[in-house]
Amino acid sequence: MKKELTPEQKADLKMKCEIAQELGLWEKIEMGGWKNLTSKESGRIGGIMGKRKRDAKQNEKQQKNK
Repeated sequence: MKKELTPEQKADLKMKCEIAQELGLWEKIEMGGWKNLTSKESGRIGGIMGKRKRDAKQNEKQQKNK
């Protein structure tokens, strides 16, 4: 039985899928799943996710300081 994803996990998965589509990897994922990606491709997705999260936190802090 699978556990229900938290809203944060759902947002992360959505972002992960969007980045994969932007990088042109979505078809490869649909064909063989996430395990079908190379470590370089997975790392690239993870790196972009981290950057976007950091940018979002920074923007949030800037909005609070205004």
